[in-house]
Amino acid sequence: MPLITSWLSPTGQTREDTRVSQIGATTPVNAAQARSGILPGSYGGQYRVSGFWTEGTSAMSATVYNGRAVIQGLHSQGFYQVVLDGNVVLTFADGDAQYDRIDLVVLRVYDASYDSTGKYEAAVEIVRGTPAAIPPVPAAPVLSLPLYEVAVPAGTSAGKGGIVWADTLRDLRTTTVAIGGIVPAYGDTGAGAYPGQYQDTHTALERWDGSAWVPYPAAIGGIAPKDTLTSASYVGQYRDTPQRVLQRWNGSAWLPAFPATLFKESLDSGFTTAVAYSENLQDTTFGPLRITFNAPPSGVVLLHYGANTSTSGNAAAIGFTSPYVTQGSTLVWDPVDERSALSAGEPGSSVSTVTRLGGLTADLPYTVTLMHRVSVAGIRAWFDNIFLRIEPLS
Repeated sequence: MPLITSWLSPTGQTREDTRVSQIGATTPVNAAQARSGILPGSYGGQYRVSGFWTEGTSAMSATVYNGRAVIQGLHSQGFYQVVLDGNVVLTFADGDAQYDRIDLVVLRVYDASYDSTGKYEAAVEIVRGTPAAIPPVPAAPVLSLPLYEVAVPAGTSAGKGGIVWADTLRDLRTTTVAIGGIVPAYGDTGAGAYPGQYQDTHTALERWDGSAWVPYPAAIGGIAPKDTLTSASYVGQYRDTPQRVLQRWNGSAWLPAFPATLFKESLDSGFTTAVAYSENLQDTTFGPLRITFNAPPSGVVLLHYGANTSTSGNAAAIGFTSPYVTQGSTLVWDPVDERSALSAGEPGSSVSTVTRLGGLTADLPYTVTLMHRVSVAGIRAWFDNIFLRIEPLS
């Protein structure tokens, strides 16, 4: 097998072996150990990781391609530098007659100074799983690096078409780089080893802050491009969105940096015969007209609202439209006549009004619902072309 290891075999290490296997990749996981993993890189720079790439090349066989890796042992063992200088073909056993199984492809180091194998070598090998109704993934041997899971369906064999490689390979490879290097996150990178460590997620740069990986902006105060930032690093950070809306992080959520005017309307008329304010109208398919918005930094908005209002059967009866405002379960405004857009008699009149709603807490969500009533019980007050517009003030 064309595997070269550094300072493993008690005899036979050549100068060329020593030069080729000097990897220098020791991404730390603690003060004394490095993280096992594959060195990133590909021919032409097209892929993040191409080392130990595996693909099916015949019915029951797969080829593992060349690459370089580090496998960490116990504290006293140090880490093993391993180079696959050519390709390796692995042949999988036929499937069980009754149950599926999962095999594991691993890169493994044998060191007789620490195990009972009697060998000093590295190998790419298959760890065969146990067939079962729900097949378990076999445990990786000590001093090994999992590369791939391979699902072997029941009854699989070369004579029956073999393994369907496109459906059965699961990539388990992880990466490692030199101390201080930025790790291209591939597979499970796990926790960081020290605050100030970096990793590249392929779409964003992240920094370990001592407890979690957090996005790292290009510059403090810079606007993160669209699709590059999910969680913010600080209150007041900005990002662009695919919808071309600039957003600001308020400490718990992304909100529009410049709150936009909101508008909603209903062109399906409905009526009420109730003298008490209600959000529901009869003879309409449109539900209550309401808008939920986040309060701007000023804590002030203008409410524009109105309707084409008429009363049938009583020229003196009045139809009222007034806002009902809540913050969660807390009442802010009850609907009252003095804030109403109102009209009486037939034919209908288009009426509207504007009122200032202040004293709001910035960034909290508020809900405005338009309510309606009639001044004379049993008389129908009709409302059509109902609208609500919320305009944030700076």
